[in-house]
Amino acid sequence: MSGMNVEVRLFATLKERAGADSVRISLAEGATAAEAVAEVARCAGLGDLFDRLPVRLAVNRVYAAPEMQLFPQDELALIPPISGGSGTGGGSGLYALVSEEALSPETVTAKVSSPDAGAIVTFQGVTREVSRLDYESYAEMARQKMLTILGECVDRHGLEGAAAEHRVGSVPLGEPGVVVAVSAPHREQAFAGAREAIDRIKAEAPIWKREVDREGRSEWVEGTPVAAERTPARAQGDREAAGARAGLDRTGSSGRVSS
Repeated sequence: MSGMNVEVRLFATLKERAGADSVRISLAEGATAAEAVAEVARCAGLGDLFDRLPVRLAVNRVYAAPEMQLFPQDELALIPPISGGSGTGGGSGLYALVSEEALSPETVTAKVSSPDAGAIVTFQGVTREVSRLDYESYAEMARQKMLTILGECVDRHGLEGAAAEHRVGSVPLGEPGVVVAVSAPHREQAFAGAREAIDRIKAEAPIWKREVDREGRSEWVEGTPVAAERTPARAQGDREAAGARAGLDRTGSSGRVSS
């Protein structure tokens, strides 16, 4: 049986344990997401970690079911539990950004201003109790996921606009790591939409955080396992298109583990 070589991106505690931000593995043609996870565990020495840490493979920036079939040009990433916390289950009026720059709540709020809005709610999640939080993200997928969440909140709650920015890198004590703003005709809609948006971003966007105390001790914040998303059946041509897109907009990897 012919095989295929694929690269799987690693994040947060997985990257730290493997000592690399990606791993190249060999799979049989027609292998599934579950088989890819098992092969990463074997060749990167992560088996004991996987025994106690639920992980999910993202395929072309979608959380994949274990039985999903893989193709050579798929963009693959292994997602550990997301450490924003648990939550509830791009178009006009939507804005999302993942950035290393300090966040401006005023700037995010201005994105949702509308003459038809009678209420604007802005939420800031700030670093507390520790010296800093170090955030890491699967940036391309995180922004896409944030836009999807915001769009669904606009539709569900009748919002005029929804915007979110999430910072990555080090966020000192007292500074915001995430800002969400929504506008709506009435306050009930705005409060409900903002609550759903931040809860879902914290639970579904592939962003992780590590707490660093004043003595420099650090640990990854325990996260929430992500669920597979419902996706339509995909053809080989869809995989090739996804691979071409990934080659255009993903950043280069500096460290790799090969099987």
